[in-house]
Amino acid sequence: MHAADILIYGQRTFLQSTDSIPASSQDLPGACGTWSVKDIIAHLASFEQVLVDILAGFVNASSGTALQTFIDTGNQFNDSEVSKRKDQSYQLVLTELSESHAKSLSLLALIPPELCRQTGTLPWYGASYSLDDVIVYMYYGHKREHSAQIDLFLTNLRA
Repeated sequence: MHAADILIYGQRTFLQSTDSIPASSQDLPGACGTWSVKDIIAHLASFEQVLVDILAGFVNASSGTALQTFIDTGNQFNDSEVSKRKDQSYQLVLTELSESHAKSLSLLALIPPELCRQTGTLPWYGASYSLDDVIVYMYYGHKREHSAQIDLFLTNLRA
């Protein structure tokens, strides 16, 4: 598997889904439950920071607190992180997502592919899973899911 390609394709698909959102609709609730498109971006930006922490752990780089917060807060993580970004502009949360994504790619480039495939390296996720699995499920699949929600939201706006 080419983990970097998977991350790139997930990000590209997600950004394409946000391209057509009119500025007047970026903060409208309903794109994903009560979340707006901006809220979804804020949510994914917080997840991207978790990935930065995960990858930093593989290269012995200092990491932030996002991963530990994600583990400690469980289901509260999503709404808490979106709420922290509520007063930020659409562009600012989009920039945060893009910058964290770029940092993820830089860190991933330092990790040997064999280590990405090795199971048991992320015990908090599950002993039978690898970094590759986390990238596919928690990032690629996650962004594809939210892309589809945004596409449906946009379709409903136009109806």
